[in-house]
Amino acid sequence: MEIVQDLHPQTTATTTTTTEEVKEHPQHQRFRDYKWWIRVSLYIVFLLVGQSAATLLGRLYYDKGGNSKWMATFVQSAGFPILLPLFFNFTPHANSTNININDSSKNTKPKFSTLVSLYIFFGLLLAGDNLMYSYGLLYLSLSTYSLLCATQLAFNAVFSYFLNSQKFTAFIFNSVVLLTMSASLLAVNSDSDNSTDLPRHKQILGFLCTLGASATFSLYLSLVQLSFDKVIKSETFSAILNMQFYPSFVATCVCVVGLFASGEWKSLNKEMKEYEKGKMSYIMTLFWIAVTWQISSIGMIGLVLNVSSLFSNVIGTVVLPVVPILAVIFFHDKINGVKFIALMLAIWGFLSYIYQHYIDDKKGKANKAHHPEVSRGEVEIC
Repeated sequence: MEIVQDLHPQTTATTTTTTEEVKEHPQHQRFRDYKWWIRVSLYIVFLLVGQSAATLLGRLYYDKGGNSKWMATFVQSAGFPILLPLFFNFTPHANSTNININDSSKNTKPKFSTLVSLYIFFGLLLAGDNLMYSYGLLYLSLSTYSLLCATQLAFNAVFSYFLNSQKFTAFIFNSVVLLTMSASLLAVNSDSDNSTDLPRHKQILGFLCTLGASATFSLYLSLVQLSFDKVIKSETFSAILNMQFYPSFVATCVCVVGLFASGEWKSLNKEMKEYEKGKMSYIMTLFWIAVTWQISSIGMIGLVLNVSSLFSNVIGTVVLPVVPILAVIFFHDKINGVKFIALMLAIWGFLSYIYQHYIDDKKGKANKAHHPEVSRGEVEIC
């Protein structure tokens, strides 16, 4: 009887604690889910707004007299100093959002030399990718450029499968097909094609550069996701800032070397004077291209970290049919049914991917709800 009396309060306390955990766990889980959706929504907005604005401003730069490929490449990464204030507000210990990482891996930090090598590699990859995109945007029409950029989704699907163990479902496959078709319609609607005035060899160079840039960018996204999973092992905003800041610094240094080595720096003063909108407009155009690309990159890396590289690429592909619609507003381009259908297909493809993630999230919640019950049951039996 004494043993029973001694054990009974412990059992009661355990049962009470377990009951409280069951009551509190759904609330904490819902709170974490809301925070996750808010973060992902903000990153989506950053990517859509940043990439759309940067693409339109890049077109404005070329249309109004800009012609320097290295300068167009330089501004895609040179905006990284605007991230400096964020480093003082977001530190690893103050903004830790590790969710799916075990306690043992939280304390495992990569070596400094490993991080330096990683950032240098990504910086070089980013510089080469940006340069190829600059050539493509200069030598191809916007519709053809958008078509070739859409191929990055197919490239990313392959890289994600082999490097990130991405599972493909009917909804994801449907999303990839719809978004690719959406961008492809823009190539059919090539009524404003101005690339025919260029020599044939430049058109071919633009085609190859854009195709190569799409493959390189897809590889970049998959490798960033792989680095977060295997090397950095951190899900903090500080990790996102580091992955954007240091590779951008390396890429900018490469662009400065390329700008002087190619001799294009000599023509920049003349280019600025002959810019149709004036010197101040020339400077502000380049400045805002740099800023918007940084905003876009933060959104892109945030989506890679919080969801996947394929999802980040899906959101980026949504921009391709959106840009021609925005061009109607800001550049007074002609609107037609093909562009509208392309936009609708892009939205359909985006919602298809979101619905697949909703299904996965629902299944994950069911598994998490079942797992604690089993673990608590084992504790009580012991």
